[in-house]
Amino acid sequence: MQNSVGLKFEQLTASGRKGIAWLIDPDDVKSIDLFENQIREAIQLKIDFIFLGGSLIQQNSINDIIRFIKKTAENIPVVLFPGNSLQFSPLADAMLFLSLISGRNSDLLIGQHVSVAPLLEKSKVEVLPTGYMLVDGGQTTAVHYVSQTIPLPNHHPELAAATALAGKYLGMRYFYLDAGSGAPNPVSAELIREVKQKTMSPLIVGGGLTSLEKIKTAYHAGADVVVIGNGAGKNPKLLSEVSAYLESIRVLAN
Repeated sequence: MQNSVGLKFEQLTASGRKGIAWLIDPDDVKSIDLFENQIREAIQLKIDFIFLGGSLIQQNSINDIIRFIKKTAENIPVVLFPGNSLQFSPLADAMLFLSLISGRNSDLLIGQHVSVAPLLEKSKVEVLPTGYMLVDGGQTTAVHYVSQTIPLPNHHPELAAATALAGKYLGMRYFYLDAGSGAPNPVSAELIREVKQKTMSPLIVGGGLTSLEKIKTAYHAGADVVVIGNGAGKNPKLLSEVSAYLESIRVLAN
């Protein structure tokens, strides 16, 4: 799948179609049998991407999980969503090369990137230069704590838009707005809309998307891909609801 994940992001943006990414925290994979059932369901629901990573990974199981996913669902690209350079795996299809442009933590702006760059160079993993922006979702989440940064205010879309525009001028090709796992509030529609209008780049949105209505709002505001993690755990039907909704609008478009 070399060079195909970025192309898929760009095709979604150009066509106006919408995509789904299922975010898996390796620490949440407790049972292989249960995980296999979840992967097979993802195939049936036509999930576009599997994101793999977390703020704090306590077990070194990323390689094993990727091997299992590829064995079971070889047509769904596995994209690393790393909390740090230790979460790299040469077995992944692509890696969101995240620069935390919403914060001022130099380690997450460039430091971790220097550590992993030589490994990326030797691998076949597709590199996706991504401006990562944390947004206040109503409470302090694990990613806010671990990153030691203050999130962007949800009610100041102009600040987020200026931050994203700076990232675009720095050469970032993809953008990720994240309210954080378990956030009570998702990224606001106004903020999504402003960032999309300023960048016109593939836009990924996650955090606090716990219902179909919230996900529809994100799509309509300009998200090209929504990321569902904790929301699927709290509402097991959420992935199927989103998949059915996307299938319905694709049928209408044709």
